[in-house]
Amino acid sequence: MSGKNRLEYGLIGEKLAHSYSKLIHDRLGGYGYELYEIAAEGLDLFLKERRFKGLNVTIPYKKAVIPYCAELSFAAKRIGSVNTLLVQGDGSLYGHNTDYDGFLYTVKSAGISFEEKKVLILGSGGTSLTARAAAEDLGAREIITVSRGGDVNYENIYLQTDAGIIVNTTPVGMYPKTGEAPVDLSRFPALSGVVDVIYNPLYTALLLQARELGIAHTCGLPMLVAQAKAAAELFLSQTIADSETERICREIMGKITNIVLIGMPGSGKTSLGRRLASILSKKFTDTDDLIVERADMSIPDIFNELGEARFRELESEVIRDVGKESGLVIATGGGAIMKEQNRAALRQNGRVYYIVRELHALDTQNRPLSSSIEALQELERKRRSVYSAFCDVKISNDAAPEAAVGAIAEDFYENFGH
Repeated sequence: MSGKNRLEYGLIGEKLAHSYSKLIHDRLGGYGYELYEIAAEGLDLFLKERRFKGLNVTIPYKKAVIPYCAELSFAAKRIGSVNTLLVQGDGSLYGHNTDYDGFLYTVKSAGISFEEKKVLILGSGGTSLTARAAAEDLGAREIITVSRGGDVNYENIYLQTDAGIIVNTTPVGMYPKTGEAPVDLSRFPALSGVVDVIYNPLYTALLLQARELGIAHTCGLPMLVAQAKAAAELFLSQTIADSETERICREIMGKITNIVLIGMPGSGKTSLGRRLASILSKKFTDTDDLIVERADMSIPDIFNELGEARFRELESEVIRDVGKESGLVIATGGGAIMKEQNRAALRQNGRVYYIVRELHALDTQNRPLSSSIEALQELERKRRSVYSAFCDVKISNDAAPEAAVGAIAEDFYENFGH
């Protein structure tokens, strides 16, 4: 095999279009790292050719690669799952599991204690086995695996009302099928922690409910980055500072988090959004523009010919689609967040800014519901409390637009800068 055809490192799996692994490894060390989508029938040849120095392994091959390993680490043997392969000096494969390291880092970072808790692990795949091993080592009192065909399943799970921790290792709620949740957390009164290993979106429906209920929670992004760091240490035979995990998490969060602008009609969301997108190198989208495009008529015409109810249906469809995407600046219509389903869709990947402006300064041209100061006052009265409760930050847009843009950018960098 010629040197130019030899790979260095990478990730193998069946579907990798939305993986962040290359982004992470590119920031961990000076080595080549690529994504390799491999069909089941191609796995044998790929592994036997050994055109790599090391690999990460994801769904559905974490168990399938085990027979190819001449040696397994203690963690891989115990868990029965391999997510990291290393070509040894004699050309044989060494299999390890760094998901364990990632899981421990994640729950510690979120301040979730497993000590003497009853733990429900949703799902029975490779990540479920990792979560079980970690829960044992974290001192869990009882660990129950929940699966569709198991003794404890989704028909009788609500008998486990004394569960203290729920870990979701299933793909329920993952992009692109966002908005779904495997269980209703409100039916577990003893819950003190929720871990969802999904990282796209950042806030699944399960985590949004945990947040609403005030339960400690975490998504799978810290686990993904921490396990990648552990794999990189194996690849490079060197220690990488734990601070790198936090730094890379923040950087990725900054890249994928949407900036969502809400507020009254005419408050300047669109103009501010365009400036922000340029400054932060994000794509700008306006939900009203997408509604016009989808309906093939102007918003006043939609109201006049189809009615407000149809407009709201179109608005919800657009927000459902836009909210699941990442790395956007999203300007919303004035009434967009009055529906709970829209708020959930925008929150799953978004940091929300409420743009506030004096009513007399609001633009009323071509706005069906706010064509007069009286109409604006009534709308503002109805919506103010919802805007305030939903937003992360209020931003005044009564001065020069540059001031509002600067305030949003400063807040965003403070939370996600690197």
